[in-house]
Amino acid sequence: MKTWTALTTLGDRERAKALGRALETLDPEPTGIGVIMLEDGRGTCEVGGYFADAPDEIALALLAAAHGAAEFTVSKLPDVDWVARVRRELAPVDAGRFRVICGSGIETVPEGRILIRIQSSMAFGTGHHGTTLGCLKAMDRLAGNGAIIRKVADIGCGSAVLAMAAQLACGAEVLASDVDPVAIEVARANLCANGLEDRVELVEASGFDDARLAGPFDLVLANILRDPLLGMAEDMAQALREGGHAVLGGILTEQADPVARRYASTGFSLRLREDIGDWSTLTLTRTGS
Repeated sequence: MKTWTALTTLGDRERAKALGRALETLDPEPTGIGVIMLEDGRGTCEVGGYFADAPDEIALALLAAAHGAAEFTVSKLPDVDWVARVRRELAPVDAGRFRVICGSGIETVPEGRILIRIQSSMAFGTGHHGTTLGCLKAMDRLAGNGAIIRKVADIGCGSAVLAMAAQLACGAEVLASDVDPVAIEVARANLCANGLEDRVELVEASGFDDARLAGPFDLVLANILRDPLLGMAEDMAQALREGGHAVLGGILTEQADPVARRYASTGFSLRLREDIGDWSTLTLTRTGS
């Protein structure tokens, strides 16, 4: 089946939601609409529609102008069964004791491994990207080295793969948050697929902007981007107990040193840095104020 996409961005969440609702009035109407807040630290939202027939580009231009959005980019996607492609191409990922698989197929897990299942139609945060892989490995090292991990926050949880790993490996009390309501629904589906819906609490919030994320936590996981990480350094220091740990991902290798210095200024010491491809994962310990 042929599919067209129309994507734009704008800097206000309420106007983005209004534009998403306005897309529903188009003829031909979209088969799906998404409004996603990007983790760029500037509050930018992406608004997109999927169409079975070529969209009306004049109507899209008028909607963009009326809502203060950038011009829509219209693309025709190749005729691909994307879910089938994901199932075929995303092989299981091993990260320390964790094995992450996509889809609902039967998987034989070697003894001592922890299985995490991600829904194949929601394949972001699967462990295939260097950022998620690095965070999984960092958490496995902490748990394996005897770190006390009883209460965990996963900030910007996406698919909730890190939150699930923390719960399964440590039996921890886990709060998983994301600013994007779509991500929260994806996370909820993945929790259900792993039988963890009653063991991980989901919170729709930006950073630590929810009373439930005040801590104190033993471990904070934040696989997001450099700018949001820099902005939440002080909040993270407040949310972690002294001696607690932070695992930071979503950082390009050339960004790792500035991020580490920012966290050092708020009472963290760098325990380990691991580079996987172009991406760095930082494991930090809160040593004091």
